[in-house]
Amino acid sequence: MKLIGATWRKSTRSGTQGDCVEVADNLAGVVGVRDSKDPTGPVLTFDPQTWQAFLNFAKQH
Repeated sequence: MKLIGATWRKSTRSGTQGDCVEVADNLAGVVGVRDSKDPTGPVLTFDPQTWQAFLNFAKQH
């Protein structure tokens, strides 16, 4: 899935190694996740509620 208008960002904690996950959360109704090493490669998509649930879980563990 190509996310037209997506603004991709990495975590500020990712450093400069380049092996990162990028997230695009600026689009209505969808959050995109991709590998920064392969910006033209596959993208995982999540609805915003599922993405928020994942973030909440990750913050607790």
